[in-house]
Amino acid sequence: MVEVILKEKNITKFIIEVNQEEFKNAIKEAYNENKGSFQIPGFRKGKVPLKIIEANYGKEVFYEDAANIALNKKYPQALKELELNPIDYPKVDIKDLSENGFKAELTVTEAPKATFEDYKDLTIKYPKVEYKEEMLEEAINSEKEKNSRLVEKDSEIKEGDTVNLDYEGFVDEKAFEGGKAEGYDLVIGSKHFVPGFEEGLIGAKKGDDLDVEVTFPEDYHEHLAGKKAIFKCHINSVKEKEYPEIDDDFAMDVSEFDTLDEYKKDLEEKIRKNLDAKERELKIDGVIKALANMTDVEIPEIMIENQIDSDINDFAQRITQMGVSFDDYLKHSGTQKENMRNDFREGSKQRVLEEIVLSSYIDKENIEADEEDIKKELKELAKVYNSDDEEKFVNDFLEKEDTSQIKSFATNKKAFDHMINNFKFEEVDPSKQAKEENKEEEKEETEK
Repeated sequence: MVEVILKEKNITKFIIEVNQEEFKNAIKEAYNENKGSFQIPGFRKGKVPLKIIEANYGKEVFYEDAANIALNKKYPQALKELELNPIDYPKVDIKDLSENGFKAELTVTEAPKATFEDYKDLTIKYPKVEYKEEMLEEAINSEKEKNSRLVEKDSEIKEGDTVNLDYEGFVDEKAFEGGKAEGYDLVIGSKHFVPGFEEGLIGAKKGDDLDVEVTFPEDYHEHLAGKKAIFKCHINSVKEKEYPEIDDDFAMDVSEFDTLDEYKKDLEEKIRKNLDAKERELKIDGVIKALANMTDVEIPEIMIENQIDSDINDFAQRITQMGVSFDDYLKHSGTQKENMRNDFREGSKQRVLEEIVLSSYIDKENIEADEEDIKKELKELAKVYNSDDEEKFVNDFLEKEDTSQIKSFATNKKAFDHMINNFKFEEVDPSKQAKEENKEEEKEETEK
């Protein structure tokens, strides 16, 4: 039995009671987990009886660990009973802790709910999406880029080349920490280094020694910010990309087709399909932003901070996929983590708001994925895993795995379908929409 003592907005405070028998069992578990840490004369390590440990260290020696064990068992049950979905760890205040058990007062915070005015008559404007011939050309060039290879050259360094170099940086003729590397690969134009450094290498050749002068940005690391530096560089090698010819052979290499025309036709169909999906995304994005604009919700700071963590982690993974470690990126770009958090903050906050809006819309419209919706998503998952037996994959997953994430995903998709079917949409010219949005932003700034 869980006793709720406070329910206010998105804050719930409740009491969990652990009785004497439950606490006694938790003490035994705590003893078994920790007995190897005790060494008492006359007993082998890990073999000291519970009563002997209590006699030597006090009866309360395992109380704290036992309380955590007991709460870890009862807390999930309490959340289920009260239908709570916290956004962070609970605040816990343990009261009356004794051999007879204890009471714990827990305070949890849920995501706030957004309230909307009547939105049924809203018309959602979204930028026009249409197929253009240059999209096909861009897609082919992208595939061409993927199939390029690096070849060494003796000519001058230019934009896009990959340069392997040794370098050492000096400020006031003194070498500084973190300013030296050997055998470093740098793509010219990648902007992974201090501004001016990559440009300073253009025109040099393999084997050259040269000095590159830069000025560190004002927001760089404190001991270097705003200072001029000289990097003494030696060019070990220069490589440029070599691209394949766009012909029937290329089509056979990158696709299942024998001719370039067949490949182009298939690629165009895929582009058009992606544009249809893009249009759907723009409509949904427009609905969520419109709903967000008509609600006033106070977002808990922990939700924003967690989203910033997630967004920076995603960014770091993208940097790593480009072949550069995140630490190297921070060092060579002069970016400080705290500044990065500030840069990410507004975007992360907006994403949290939109998640709250979507969740509140789902509640308001009573949208929930049923078993058939879940099975449909699992069938799609079976295709991703190349399952030979789709039905067995679905049944095994339903029987053995937690379907909560699948259900949440399916519920969101159902909500998106509901938005598409229940809102009115107006296609607008992207440039005109951008001008209107700029006017709105200027108006808001003036009103401030």
